[in-house]
Amino acid sequence: MSAVHLGTVDAETDEDRSDLAGERVGRRPEEPQLPRDVRRRVDGPSQSTVVVEAVLDALPSPTLLIDANGTVLLANTAWEKAADVLGDDRVRIGVDGDYFAMARRLNGDDSTATLIDELRALSRGERPSVQADYALELRGGTYWVHLQASRVDQAGQVVVTHTDVTNRVAAERASDWRARHDTLTELPNRAHLHELIDAELQQHDRGPVSVLFLDIDGFKDVNDSLGHDAGDDLLRQIAQRLTGVTRAGDTVGRLGGDEFIVLCRDCDSTGAEALADRCRASIDRPFDLSGRMVRLGVSIGIATAAESRPTRVRSTDLVRDADLAMYAAKAAGRNRVRLFTADLRAAAQHKATVAAELRDAVADGQLVLHYQPVLHLPSGRCTGVEALVRWQHPHRGLLAPADFLPTAAQHDLMTPIARWVLRTATRQTAAWAAAGLHLVTSVNISASHVATGTLVADVHEALAESGLPPEQLVVELAERSVAEDVERTAAQFAALRRSGVEVSIDDFGGGFSSLGQLVALPTGLLKIDRSLVAYPEGRRSQAAAAIAAVVALARACGVRTQAEGVETADQLELATELGCTFAQGFHLARPMPAEDLSGWLAAHVAQPAAALF
Repeated sequence: MSAVHLGTVDAETDEDRSDLAGERVGRRPEEPQLPRDVRRRVDGPSQSTVVVEAVLDALPSPTLLIDANGTVLLANTAWEKAADVLGDDRVRIGVDGDYFAMARRLNGDDSTATLIDELRALSRGERPSVQADYALELRGGTYWVHLQASRVDQAGQVVVTHTDVTNRVAAERASDWRARHDTLTELPNRAHLHELIDAELQQHDRGPVSVLFLDIDGFKDVNDSLGHDAGDDLLRQIAQRLTGVTRAGDTVGRLGGDEFIVLCRDCDSTGAEALADRCRASIDRPFDLSGRMVRLGVSIGIATAAESRPTRVRSTDLVRDADLAMYAAKAAGRNRVRLFTADLRAAAQHKATVAAELRDAVADGQLVLHYQPVLHLPSGRCTGVEALVRWQHPHRGLLAPADFLPTAAQHDLMTPIARWVLRTATRQTAAWAAAGLHLVTSVNISASHVATGTLVADVHEALAESGLPPEQLVVELAERSVAEDVERTAAQFAALRRSGVEVSIDDFGGGFSSLGQLVALPTGLLKIDRSLVAYPEGRRSQAAAAIAAVVALARACGVRTQAEGVETADQLELATELGCTFAQGFHLARPMPAEDLSGWLAAHVAQPAAALF
């Protein structure tokens, strides 16, 4: 009988104690109040015994009257039936039976001894009541019983009532389990994982603790192509495989989505790497999703708390570090394992600092535009420019896009930056036009900007504010970004072209090229990726074949081409020979501030053409 005590109250002192002559005895209101004559004469004439038995029989729960030694004085009908209901003879005791001995037979652990001691103390009047919940492991299964005991009289007799609370306990346990586990995989969830990791970290007398952070590579593709039911099935299979390759003392949990955690107890970084390799090998095997075989990878980050932990290490710290290592594994090419290092944390802190500063930079006017000339090859004239954002950092100087745009993308700052670029570039182009310099300006936008659905409105707002004709603006989107949502991109590109704004696919040929994109997208210009244009030494003929293929493909679709990244005279000559309409690159001109462009044009080109299109 394993008791879980719900709470007791210190014994109260009886008021005006007297002998059995009938003077008042102070008691707590909740104690069972048998008639005065019954309390006095419970062991007397048989008539009194009958009265007491009648009172106990009126109680619906199995109830006993015991003395200070645990001997059963009376048992009600519900108790006599309990053994039949429970199906176990160990609870079949009657009058003159030993209640305490029965409790020890059912469970002889320390909690049972404590319960008996409390019942003895109750009999002596040292406490007002006893309450406990305990489990009975009987032949018919596990039953939970709520025990309530109160002292009857000065003789030390105690009424003990037993209420079956099995259903209540089962419901509470099920609710607690659901709160701590992922219902899909039945693994510990995020909250419970942190509890388990924190509990392990607090055991300073144990070995090192390692955490594996796993992110499934390619899971989104399964959800998008096969549906969420297949995705759920896949997650369950992944959970089973991870549980199957981990050690007996490890815990596998699901953070959410396609992210899993493995808590490795008494495991250093070497052991964690070995375990991570087993996890990766298990995920590498094909998954059967309703007859369709699917192959995936997994990126794994590892963080370890050493055996000697002089400072307070929290679960959030360890999971965060493992998460950083996981992203390093993804950045290294996916389906890899990486250990956390202090450099990763420093880099993350630097990115967070850059993100915070970048938010202020947009509002504080720290962003600037440089413009790179675009050459119209048939005429040999500069007919346009590409607007390229820079950050004039107050302490670090002028920063190139590579120094802050990746951070901007991670912190949802690309669209605010693009809106600023649109407004600034259109105002500058309009100012040039007012001064007699008619150029077409290209502005880069991101996939996240397209995803907002506000691209067309943002472009039109910038044109309206600046007064620039739409024919003098080109909106560029990188080819890899187009692939994220071709349908949404096509709809917004079509709206822009109808209004007179030209659209361009940037970095075409950089690895995501698709004939379907050219057919589906209403675009007027393909910018050939610099990886094809800036060919390495000895690869001119191969580069020429690739550029010629793109030019022919574009021409067949009624689209013009622009070679970007032109760095040598030979590359410019090749682009001209193969029929590219435009060229751009360091060989022609580097990006420059707006105020320098007029001087550059005067020095290099007699007079630009009136318009690009």
